Amino acid sequence: MAVKKIKWLDSHIEVEPVKNPKKITATRLAAILGLNRWSTPFKAWCEITRTYEEPFEDNQYTLAGKAIEPILIKMLEKRYFMDIQDPTDVYGPDYFKKTWGDFFRDVKVFGGMWDAIGDNTIVEIKTTKRAEDWLEDTPEYYKAQAALYAYLSGCENIIFVCGFLTDEDYQNPGNFKPVVGKNTIIRDYKLSEIYPDFENTHIKPATEFWKKYVETGISPDYDEKADADIIAALRKTTADVNEDIAVTLKRIDELKEKIAAVSVQLDPLEKELKAAEEQLKTYLKGKFTDGIDKVNISSSHYCFTLAKSQSERADTAKLKKAGLWKEYSTVTTTYRLTNKIIEKNEEEKS
Repeated sequence: MAVKKIKWLDSHIEVEPVKNPKKITATRLAAILGLNRWSTPFKAWCEITRTYEEPFEDNQYTLAGKAIEPILIKMLEKRYFMDIQDPTDVYGPDYFKKTWGDFFRDVKVFGGMWDAIGDNTIVEIKTTKRAEDWLEDTPEYYKAQAALYAYLSGCENIIFVCGFLTDEDYQNPGNFKPVVGKNTIIRDYKLSEIYPDFENTHIKPATEFWKKYVETGISPDYDEKADADIIAALRKTTADVNEDIAVTLKRIDELKEKIAAVSVQLDPLEKELKAAEEQLKTYLKGKFTDGIDKVNISSSHYCFTLAKSQSERADTAKLKKAGLWKEYSTVTTTYRLTNKIIEKNEEEKS
């Protein structure tokens, strides 16, 4: 992934607007609208603007899904007597290379790939170990995903087929035998019924997101907790290449100003606390007796311990006087960063 120059600001970042952004796919649409608990608007923005994207690696879950998907499609064809086509049927065996992973090349903002398509119908195939997520209804972020592909394809009907897998199924996915009502469910919807105003509730907000954040290069606010891994990766990348030290200096200024504002309130309390602790220390010193090197006392919230220890150290003055200092001393290098506030007149001089 190419390194980008990133400008760090309060709760968001800025990058040079990308000339070839990725599209808002069904998965990213759910994240942008806050419907996907596994993703965030900031993560979706990072992917779209090619700022950061987690490397994809197949695992037992994705491999099982790929193996079981055609099994579920065949089951659906027999049950509904439908002519269902998967991407290979429509675009050929190298469909991903032909379409670059986008079945809607003529659409500017939105794109992606459906799992299968039938007569006026979008089919979404899912496999999961979390059957509990599907007990009451299809997860909202999946419904929004399928709705986008139905909308872009001009389809009214949406069918979900979800297989609930066991550990054995993940080990041998080719042996999976779908049984509706037992390890498989089928749910069908109409776009106009689940989202009567999909244009205004989903398409327009996502398009506004694109204009506000993707076209400008200004990210939506990130979540310190939910986006922690992405933030850490971006900070590491920019630190490793030593990009734009002015950004670091600006951030230091901002942090110092915030700390200074808080310190105005904390200073009197810290002084009062220090005085109280010194009074407690004096009191505890009087509790030491021969053979005791530690005394304790407790308040309602804390246990305080005063420990006594003795150590020996060289008398520098005597060593120098005896001419032995250089013989027994070593040179170490340390670095100390200091700062002072630049007064207005000093800024003008510079």
